[in-house]
Amino acid sequence: MKLEFCCPTLFGLEGIVADELRFGGKLEDVRAENGRVLFSGDEDTLIWANMNLRCAERVLIRLASFRAETFDQLFEGVKAIAWEDLLPVDGQFPVKGHALNSKLYSVPGCQKIIKKAIVTRLSARYGVNWFEETGARYQVQFSIMHDIAEIYLDTSGAGLHKRGYRANANAAPLRETLAAAMVKLARWRGRDTLIDPFCGSGTIPIEAAMIALGRAPGLMRSYDAEKWTWIAAERWKQARERAIAAVRTDAAPVLYGSDIDPACVQLAQENAKKAGVARWIRFEQADAAARDYPDSGVLFANPPYGERLLDHESAQALYRAMGRTLGKSSLRQYYLTSDEEFERFYGYRADKRRKLYNGMIKCDLYMYFKPAAARKLFGREDGKVPTQRKPKHG
Repeated sequence: MKLEFCCPTLFGLEGIVADELRFGGKLEDVRAENGRVLFSGDEDTLIWANMNLRCAERVLIRLASFRAETFDQLFEGVKAIAWEDLLPVDGQFPVKGHALNSKLYSVPGCQKIIKKAIVTRLSARYGVNWFEETGARYQVQFSIMHDIAEIYLDTSGAGLHKRGYRANANAAPLRETLAAAMVKLARWRGRDTLIDPFCGSGTIPIEAAMIALGRAPGLMRSYDAEKWTWIAAERWKQARERAIAAVRTDAAPVLYGSDIDPACVQLAQENAKKAGVARWIRFEQADAAARDYPDSGVLFANPPYGERLLDHESAQALYRAMGRTLGKSSLRQYYLTSDEEFERFYGYRADKRRKLYNGMIKCDLYMYFKPAAARKLFGREDGKVPTQRKPKHG
């Protein structure tokens, strides 16, 4: 069956997901747009994307796109979709979505109309007026923006960032899809040492280990589409067998994670064990600003922002201490933080910055990858943090 797909992404990750599809999935019809990536394929594409995409949020089947300025237009557009080819008579088909900058702005009203249109279409095909909805779930999603309605079927169920290894997390968890994106942006492949001095629940080292081993991120979990009647269970079984066969058994990545909180260290160890990568990661309790660091390799850090952990001044004091410890280190360094003054307190200008989102928090990834001798001080030549100038009035 020829299908059109849409993968929503965190803002800033669209290009990474598009590359995953082009190079990993060997797909040609891939289009990256703001907050999503579009592509086409068949049932095997659906399975591969769910199981192998590291940085996408979910995999949706894009069923229709049409203008809907009235409820009548919305009803007719939804009713025109061949729902009988997708939903069995006992299937659950809840409806959810959003409407922005459109004449149809009532989400409950749109949900009701879409549900009614699907029932009308299925009633005519199945000859029944009431659907028990006791079978598998076929989650219907809609988006109405600028009076254009798009209708989707969610194949993933739980978001793809839920890999299955992190049942618990620390107070400020980093989303798995974003952690994987940081590693991909650094082009780390497991050939040199990786260290995360703010490991929390272990997300960055775990995702990095899976990348180095070629382990599919969705290998351990289930998907809504696994229970769908029109996708053979054998296809899912074969996809998992291919994913297992693709794991690089000869890889030997060297990864370290540390945290000042012993509870986080224990949690990270448990999560790594669930993910099947514990043997490649060493977790330990340590103060990030005072611990020993390797002479070479790459450092990834999601330090406290002063938004959810620590107060703002304490977070900035930590950045200053990290700069004194690592500013002239030969490590390549990647820091994700929402603090726009990170460079000022760290003491060195980043070689590159990239805007990303950690959930709803706008962040920057500060990248230091040039030789240490080439790093430029931020502000005064003596390396001290310059004070902010007060704005002039009058």
